[in-house]
Amino acid sequence: MEALWLLAGAGFAAGAMNALAGGGSFISLPALIAAGVPPVLANTTSTVALYPGSAASAWAYRDMLGGVGPVPLRPLLIVTVLGGVVGALLLLAMPSRSFDAALPWLLLAATLALGYGRRIGEWVRVRCRLRPAVVLCLQFCLGIYGGYFGGAVGIMMVAVWGLLGAHDLKRMSGPRVLMVTAANTMAVLIFVVAGAVDWPAAAVMLVTASLGGYAGALAGRRIPGPVVRYGTLALTAGITIVFFARAYG
Repeated sequence: MEALWLLAGAGFAAGAMNALAGGGSFISLPALIAAGVPPVLANTTSTVALYPGSAASAWAYRDMLGGVGPVPLRPLLIVTVLGGVVGALLLLAMPSRSFDAALPWLLLAATLALGYGRRIGEWVRVRCRLRPAVVLCLQFCLGIYGGYFGGAVGIMMVAVWGLLGAHDLKRMSGPRVLMVTAANTMAVLIFVVAGAVDWPAAAVMLVTASLGGYAGALAGRRIPGPVVRYGTLALTAGITIVFFARAYG
């Protein structure tokens, strides 16, 4: 019963976090592991549980879809979908100990993306401008990351797109959500077909994450942006430190 309440609360918090700033997997993944779900299965279950919220966001942004700078939407979508397939297959094919070893570093990369992704993109942009073909290659790699783990992948995408000179963050919201959803769609399909989902845990989180997403959207209208940003960073940094201690302590 304690595990059930843990998963329900984590699902609600993860949904709210995704609605406010992103990074909900920082809550759902550790909660699943704490409830006794093996790490790889916890990652696949977390992806499935948080997917409906991502898909709903993509539908909400359907009127804001378009290319990014000189790169049309369709090539971006194709390479992201292909990357999501590769990432999901890698997660299932590699030994679970490989994911255990990589998990703290994946969390660190996601934390840095949440905290400094925009600044890194701006720093690189003043020094170089990437060609569309290079950005598509990077987008494919981000699709792999999205299918394999996916924490803060949307922030990483925005940082990469900034190297094309795409500065309007509001205009990039539609493509960003669509690409994240595309990578997750392929991952979810592969995980379901492979039977790599803890469905009782996923069912609990599916419901509570949806409720949390709605509550987070309402709260986001009232909570100051800096509070959301720094609160999210503090939480993600703390969880990353815990996983480093778990792996190397």
